[in-house]
Amino acid sequence: MMTDRPKFSVDEMLGSLARWLRIMGYDTIYHRDQSDTEIVNTALEEGRFLLTRDKELTFRAGDAGLFIEDDEVIGQLKQVSKVLGLTLDESLTRCTMCNGELETIPLHEAKELVPEGALKNNDEFYRCVGCGKVYWKGSHWLDIRARLELVDRVDAKDHTPL
Repeated sequence: MMTDRPKFSVDEMLGSLARWLRIMGYDTIYHRDQSDTEIVNTALEEGRFLLTRDKELTFRAGDAGLFIEDDEVIGQLKQVSKVLGLTLDESLTRCTMCNGELETIPLHEAKELVPEGALKNNDEFYRCVGCGKVYWKGSHWLDIRARLELVDRVDAKDHTPL
């Protein structure tokens, strides 16, 4: 896994953004039921960018804070991507549920854990070392890629991501 990729702290207003950043392979903590002080301290102590829709929290985080302007997740991803140059990590390195790292599991182990259809169409499976959730690049992966391509598109009029 690349260690020079940015890491994120995301407040509870941006749960969908946290999930999509994880899909892209970014280490992303999703803060729920924590005080603003705890959220800022975690971000600063762990060298994370704090993504929030709270202007005061953005200010408290200083250079580590990024105020997210859009209400929709694709717009949010476009903003973060534009500012920080995000890229998709095809190796599926993060669990969308708990942010744990994923490890490749052998086919014989996957046979006990995934639906039969997944076994017919895939030969690579991954398991979260944190929560045990199993992943594979099924037909949904094409939908994920298509949505992420929207993030990468550039509007010819202003040369910024849509």
